Amino acid sequence: MASTSQLETLIDLASRETDDAAKRLGAALKAVNDAEEKLNMLIGYRDEYGRKFQASQQAGITPMAYRNFQAFMEKLDSAIHGQEEVVRHTQKRGEHEKATWQAAERKRVSYSTLREREAARLQKVEAKRDQKAMDEHASRQAFFKR
Repeated sequence: MASTSQLETLIDLASRETDDAAKRLGAALKAVNDAEEKLNMLIGYRDEYGRKFQASQQAGITPMAYRNFQAFMEKLDSAIHGQEEVVRHTQKRGEHEKATWQAAERKRVSYSTLREREAARLQKVEAKRDQKAMDEHASRQAFFKR
């Protein structure tokens, strides 16, 4: 089994890896949140612009104004579609970073478990050594009392 100092080194490296992965995961989740907010803002703007157009249409609009509205709505729809792609991409990146963090955390926990097992094994060895020394001492004491 690896020595305690080797395990400590591995645990330290795994902890750093886990911390780095957690930072990347946090950044990825923030990017997802930002992209979703921007998408919601675009959808809200499109809905609001459509309502305003409906109101002005009841008052009567020119064919040029109608074409301008359609062109602008197409641009908004295109922007929304593009932002939906950004959201999907950032979500995939977030899922990837989450999996990376989970793998790093499992590794760190595995090394910690190995360290705990090694400490328990060493403790048992020490307890057996102490028991043997006590038994030898007791047997010498009994031998010399005769």
